[in-house]
Amino acid sequence: MNNIITELSRPVRRRLKKVVQFNKDGNYRRRAKAILLLYEGYNRKQVSQLLSASRTSIRKWIQRFKQFGESALVPENRGRTPYSINEAICTRLLELVQKQPKEFGWFSSRWTSELLTRQVNEEFQTQIHSSTVRRLLPKLGIKWKRASPTLCIQDKEKAHKMKKIEQALHTANAEHPVFYVDEADVDLNPRIGSCWSIKGQQTRIPTPGKNQKNYLAGALNAKTGQVVWVEWESKNSFLFLRLMAELRKRYRQAKTIRLIADNYVIHKSQITKTFLSHNKKFELIFQPVYHPWVNRIELLWKQLHDTVTRNHRHSTMKSLMEDVRKFMNNVSPFPGSEIQQKRL
Repeated sequence: MNNIITELSRPVRRRLKKVVQFNKDGNYRRRAKAILLLYEGYNRKQVSQLLSASRTSIRKWIQRFKQFGESALVPENRGRTPYSINEAICTRLLELVQKQPKEFGWFSSRWTSELLTRQVNEEFQTQIHSSTVRRLLPKLGIKWKRASPTLCIQDKEKAHKMKKIEQALHTANAEHPVFYVDEADVDLNPRIGSCWSIKGQQTRIPTPGKNQKNYLAGALNAKTGQVVWVEWESKNSFLFLRLMAELRKRYRQAKTIRLIADNYVIHKSQITKTFLSHNKKFELIFQPVYHPWVNRIELLWKQLHDTVTRNHRHSTMKSLMEDVRKFMNNVSPFPGSEIQQKRL
């Protein structure tokens, strides 16, 4: 008698029929169907055959239904606890990648997708898999790429130097021109760089073997973009002095000539100081230490190397310097000159 359902109210029957018709959980539908069949007069063996369920399982369903009612038919959730990636988790991932794992007690020096997953799961009490986080990170704009080294040395006078540079640039005019100055190396051994190549064939650049060098010193007018330059066989104080002599010749009517330079030794040598003491027109303004991006003439040198010296095929320094001179003589005003697109 314990396996027979004799009493089943109409509302309960109606709800169980809806479960059988519409519920997506197959186990829930089978249990509800079993109760309805038992109520209609089927025995446990017949129900077992109709639903492909063991008689032991049907007996347990009956006992639980009689004890707890309809709620006992709902199957328990199995497997991992359900979770979802929400906005809070995405925001937290963006915050974590900008910090160090050691700040959260991890021994690792960098975040991995597995480590990020463990941290997020601890904070949000979830069970997200690391593969889910790995697929999510690129969608958040987080990429796995090589880090860039940077010096920890800080220039204590950076603020003062930058303020002085800004003031000079703000007051620059024809009578008080301001120049970015720097030196560049020209090597006979070509600088190797990327270029378009046939798939499977690597472009070969012949090299002379024994390297030779020549040196340029340039001054970029911060206001007009005009370039003044000189060349020399050595990168020493005399190269810098030749540049200042050329500037004095070109800008005779200027009352002052202010030069923004890096902290290279030739800009601070005793020979340079002696020259400046006899030429009061010049004023050197030093950029902060390890701040090459402050000096705009670095962009000119980059264009020189990209246009002339990278992957070049010159076998002699003489022919290479001919191309260098063509470039330097046609680069003004910079930026703005399309020297790479010209036929020289």
